Amino acid sequence: MGDDLEKNKRIVRDYITRVLNTGDVGKISEYISPVYVEIYRNGKHQLGIDGARDHIRGVRETYPDLELTVERQIAEGEWVVTLITARGTHQGEWLGIKPTGKKVEYTGVNVDRIREGLIVEHGGAVNLLETLLEIGAVKVVGTGME
Repeated sequence: MGDDLEKNKRIVRDYITRVLNTGDVGKISEYISPVYVEIYRNGKHQLGIDGARDHIRGVRETYPDLELTVERQIAEGEWVVTLITARGTHQGEWLGIKPTGKKVEYTGVNVDRIREGLIVEHGGAVNLLETLLEIGAVKVVGTGME
Protein backbone atom coordinates (compact mmCIF):
# COMPACT_ATOMS: atom_id res chain seq x y z
CA MET A 1 0.00 0.00 0.00
CA GLY A 2 2.83 2.41 0.85
CA ASP A 3 4.29 2.03 -2.65
CA ASP A 4 0.90 2.93 -4.19
CA LEU A 5 0.69 6.04 -2.02
CA GLU A 6 4.17 7.15 -3.09
CA LYS A 7 3.29 6.42 -6.72
CA ASN A 8 0.13 8.53 -6.45
CA LYS A 9 2.07 11.43 -4.91
CA ARG A 10 4.63 11.18 -7.71
CA ILE A 11 1.87 11.29 -10.36
CA VAL A 12 0.56 14.58 -8.94
CA ARG A 13 4.07 16.01 -8.48
CA ASP A 14 5.08 15.08 -12.03
CA TYR A 15 1.85 16.57 -13.42
CA ILE A 16 2.65 19.84 -11.66
CA THR A 17 6.27 19.98 -12.82
CA ARG A 18 5.88 18.57 -16.33
CA VAL A 19 2.53 20.03 -17.39
CA LEU A 20 1.34 22.89 -15.16
CA ASN A 21 4.76 24.51 -14.76
CA THR A 22 5.71 24.18 -18.42
CA GLY A 23 2.34 24.64 -20.09
CA ASP A 24 3.10 21.51 -22.15
CA VAL A 25 -0.50 20.36 -22.60
CA GLY A 26 0.70 17.75 -25.11
CA LYS A 27 1.62 15.56 -22.12
CA ILE A 28 -1.71 15.97 -20.35
CA SER A 29 -3.13 12.55 -21.26
CA GLU A 30 -0.20 10.96 -19.38
CA TYR A 31 -1.68 12.35 -16.15
CA ILE A 32 -5.36 13.25 -16.66
CA SER A 33 -8.14 10.72 -17.15
CA PRO A 34 -10.76 11.10 -19.90
CA VAL A 35 -13.36 11.14 -17.08
CA TYR A 36 -11.55 13.93 -15.19
CA VAL A 37 -13.73 16.25 -13.09
CA GLU A 38 -12.97 19.43 -11.15
CA ILE A 39 -14.74 20.33 -7.95
CA TYR A 40 -15.68 24.00 -7.55
CA ARG A 41 -18.67 26.01 -6.42
CA ASN A 42 -19.89 22.94 -4.54
CA GLY A 43 -20.27 20.88 -7.71
CA LYS A 44 -18.48 18.38 -9.90
CA HIS A 45 -17.72 19.69 -13.37
CA GLN A 46 -16.85 17.17 -16.08
CA LEU A 47 -13.84 18.53 -18.00
CA GLY A 48 -12.11 15.48 -19.39
CA ILE A 49 -8.74 15.86 -21.07
CA ASP A 50 -9.84 18.67 -23.42
CA GLY A 51 -11.32 20.74 -20.60
CA ALA A 52 -8.20 20.31 -18.47
CA ARG A 53 -6.07 21.32 -21.46
CA ASP A 54 -8.19 24.45 -22.04
CA HIS A 55 -8.01 25.36 -18.35
CA ILE A 56 -4.21 25.18 -18.32
CA ARG A 57 -3.96 27.26 -21.48
CA GLY A 58 -6.22 29.91 -19.91
CA VAL A 59 -4.21 30.03 -16.70
CA ARG A 60 -0.94 30.30 -18.62
CA GLU A 61 -2.33 33.16 -20.74
CA THR A 62 -2.93 35.09 -17.53
CA TYR A 63 0.26 33.95 -15.77
CA PRO A 64 2.67 32.78 -18.53
CA ASP A 65 5.53 32.28 -16.09
CA LEU A 66 3.42 30.46 -13.47
CA GLU A 67 5.40 28.03 -11.35
CA LEU A 68 4.00 25.85 -8.61
CA THR A 69 6.29 24.52 -5.90
CA VAL A 70 5.20 21.40 -4.04
CA GLU A 71 5.77 22.14 -0.38
CA ARG A 72 4.27 19.00 1.13
CA GLN A 73 2.11 16.03 0.19
CA ILE A 74 -0.07 13.59 2.11
CA ALA A 75 -1.66 10.50 0.55
CA GLU A 76 -4.35 8.14 1.73
CA GLY A 77 -6.05 5.55 -0.46
CA GLU A 78 -6.83 7.15 -3.83
CA TRP A 79 -6.38 10.69 -2.47
CA VAL A 80 -3.36 12.99 -2.62
CA VAL A 81 -3.31 16.34 -0.82
CA THR A 82 -0.63 18.76 -2.00
CA LEU A 83 0.33 22.04 -0.36
CA ILE A 84 1.65 24.35 -3.08
CA THR A 85 3.15 27.80 -3.41
CA ALA A 86 2.45 29.44 -6.76
CA ARG A 87 4.37 32.34 -8.28
CA GLY A 88 3.77 34.20 -11.51
CA THR A 89 3.33 37.55 -13.24
CA HIS A 90 -0.17 38.88 -13.94
CA GLN A 91 0.05 39.40 -17.72
CA GLY A 92 -3.47 38.55 -18.86
CA GLU A 93 -7.01 39.48 -17.84
CA TRP A 94 -8.19 37.60 -14.75
CA LEU A 95 -11.61 37.87 -13.12
CA GLY A 96 -12.23 40.94 -15.28
CA ILE A 97 -9.05 42.58 -13.99
CA LYS A 98 -6.75 43.97 -16.68
CA PRO A 99 -3.12 42.79 -16.66
CA THR A 100 -1.00 44.63 -14.11
CA GLY A 101 2.43 43.13 -14.79
CA LYS A 102 2.76 42.54 -11.05
CA LYS A 103 4.37 39.44 -9.61
CA VAL A 104 2.14 37.39 -7.34
CA GLU A 105 2.68 34.61 -4.87
CA TYR A 106 -0.05 32.58 -3.21
CA THR A 107 -0.53 29.35 -1.34
CA GLY A 108 -3.02 26.61 -2.03
CA VAL A 109 -4.06 23.09 -1.18
CA ASN A 110 -4.91 20.69 -4.00
CA VAL A 111 -6.90 17.52 -3.43
CA ASP A 112 -6.58 14.97 -6.23
CA ARG A 113 -8.02 11.47 -6.68
CA ILE A 114 -5.93 8.93 -8.58
CA ARG A 115 -7.35 5.86 -10.28
CA GLU A 116 -5.41 3.49 -12.51
CA GLY A 117 -2.45 5.87 -12.59
CA LEU A 118 -4.41 8.96 -13.74
CA ILE A 119 -5.93 11.97 -12.00
CA VAL A 120 -9.71 11.57 -12.15
CA GLU A 121 -10.75 14.36 -9.77
CA HIS A 122 -9.26 17.66 -8.65
CA GLY A 123 -10.39 20.23 -6.11
CA GLY A 124 -8.89 22.36 -3.41
CA ALA A 125 -8.55 25.91 -2.21
CA VAL A 126 -6.21 28.81 -2.84
CA ASN A 127 -5.65 32.02 -0.94
CA LEU A 128 -6.96 34.40 -3.62
CA LEU A 129 -6.96 37.34 -1.20
CA GLU A 130 -3.15 37.38 -1.34
CA THR A 131 -3.21 37.58 -5.14
CA LEU A 132 -5.98 40.19 -5.27
CA LEU A 133 -4.05 42.37 -2.79
CA GLU A 134 -0.80 41.98 -4.75
CA ILE A 135 -2.32 43.06 -8.08
CA GLY A 136 -4.17 45.94 -6.43
CA ALA A 137 -7.68 44.61 -7.10
CA VAL A 138 -8.46 44.76 -3.37
CA LYS A 139 -7.32 47.48 -1.02
CA VAL A 140 -7.18 47.38 2.76
CA VAL A 141 -9.31 50.21 4.14
CA GLY A 142 -8.58 51.68 7.56
CA THR A 143 -6.09 50.49 10.10
CA GLY A 144 -8.43 48.46 12.29
CA MET A 145 -7.39 50.70 15.18
CA GLU A 146 -10.28 53.13 15.04
